Amino acid sequence: MTAPTASSRRAVWFHRNRTRITVLAVLGFLFLAALGGLDREDWLITILRGLAVGAITFLVASGLSLIFGLMDVLNLAHGEIFMLGAYLGWTVYTRPDTVVDVFVPMLLLGAPLVLMPWLRRGAARLRGGGRRKALAVGLLVAGAAGTVAAVARFPLAIWNPGVYTQSPITYSLAIDMGTLAPLPRGSFAGSPLLVVVGLLVAVVVFAVALQALAGRPGGTARVSPRRLTVSLAMAGAAVALLVARDPVVGWLFTLSTTTRFLLAIVVAVLLGGGLGAIIEVTLIRPLYERPIYQLMVTLGLGFVLIELVRSVWGRPEFTMAKPAAFAGTGAGCPAEGFRGLFSGCSTVKMFGGRVRTYNEAFVIAVGVLVLVTVALILKRTRIGMIIRAGVQDREMVEALGINVRRVFTLVFAIGTGLAALGGVIAAPSMGLSPQMGGTLLLLALIALAIGGLTSFPGAAAGAVLVGLVQQFIIRYGQIGIDLPFLAEPFKPSPPLVPASTVLLMVVILLLLPNGLFGKSSR
Repeated sequence: MTAPTASSRRAVWFHRNRTRITVLAVLGFLFLAALGGLDREDWLITILRGLAVGAITFLVASGLSLIFGLMDVLNLAHGEIFMLGAYLGWTVYTRPDTVVDVFVPMLLLGAPLVLMPWLRRGAARLRGGGRRKALAVGLLVAGAAGTVAAVARFPLAIWNPGVYTQSPITYSLAIDMGTLAPLPRGSFAGSPLLVVVGLLVAVVVFAVALQALAGRPGGTARVSPRRLTVSLAMAGAAVALLVARDPVVGWLFTLSTTTRFLLAIVVAVLLGGGLGAIIEVTLIRPLYERPIYQLMVTLGLGFVLIELVRSVWGRPEFTMAKPAAFAGTGAGCPAEGFRGLFSGCSTVKMFGGRVRTYNEAFVIAVGVLVLVTVALILKRTRIGMIIRAGVQDREMVEALGINVRRVFTLVFAIGTGLAALGGVIAAPSMGLSPQMGGTLLLLALIALAIGGLTSFPGAAAGAVLVGLVQQFIIRYGQIGIDLPFLAEPFKPSPPLVPASTVLLMVVILLLLPNGLFGKSSR
């Protein structure tokens, strides 16, 4: 039996992929044909805007694809985590004093939980027997009530969405005009020492009671010096932040808006990833054998997050000011050429038109950076190899001494962190509203269906197609399309913008049931 030649292998590859190649060729032809109805400069600007929408869609779809492709979990709260990332980013960027005030009780909440081995040993003494169980329930209620009561007594400099002059809308305008200032510091409702100690005690009581009710083994585990150091560092940082609150807030307000925007990205991604880890451990992990329950839980979690955002930030939409690096105006602006992208101007003259440096350059660059980084992590790093091996054969990887549960928690955290990154990147370009998560989740699902549900490159391709189709429909809705059988140019109406992506998805799925880059399950 002779080995297949290179030509025969190419022939087999073309035969297997002839439908995919034909679809991609038709899509490429249609985008080139659009050049006939637009000026070259207009066509290029529309392409850039489509890529920008595709980049934001990809940041949501990439995390969704990672979680679904590697863990077989469809997280329907992913869009709301995108939304939460936008609001968290706005808060760090616009009201860092509020973030400092919130961090103090958060650090105090986390400090005792780091010492979980000690707490488990305490819980072991409460397990067993009806009286001890009743005692554990009582301690759980008392700990929860004490925690809530103590947290509510911490001072918090925050906005008031019910009063226009103190609302997020007003503060967004103030930072845009350079007049934003720290809010007056509040005071503790009671003795600060008593509130801090009371919070620590309440958290310890709550955690011990929770461990006792969960039936976790106490064992003889000891707290490592590293855990003890981390716990003490968190408690010390909270106290230091409490004492030096005003100088820290003053320093944050002296930072440039560009630096504060980068800080907002880091904080939003870390909080989004941390929230994802908590969701995986507490809500998803017990339901791996019940996928329908996973859908219901994540769907309900999405509604909870929407209500949380409405209660804290209010219902009205508002904007997030662009950082100084992308908001320059006046002399020298708009800049010209590719170098102008680094001039600080808000717009640059390129391709015969004006390109917005944030919307059509920075957003696209972030999307490309995430695509390359995540692909390299999955293909070239040890953690990427462990993730892929854990998906293929979980028992074998566990036999090698690797904690696959922890790896899956990391994957979920990376996915939700990417969603939060998408939110904070999208906020200055598309604004903030409680509905933004649902819209992006729908676009991300369409992108995944087009590109292939479990394909990371497919998520990128699908997101780009969604963005391009939307922007071309919007543009042709403004100028019209000359059709041979109509006397007047046909102008697509606004409802056709979302409908066009759904139509594209339906056509592609009819021809390629697994999407453009999805693998057949047969």
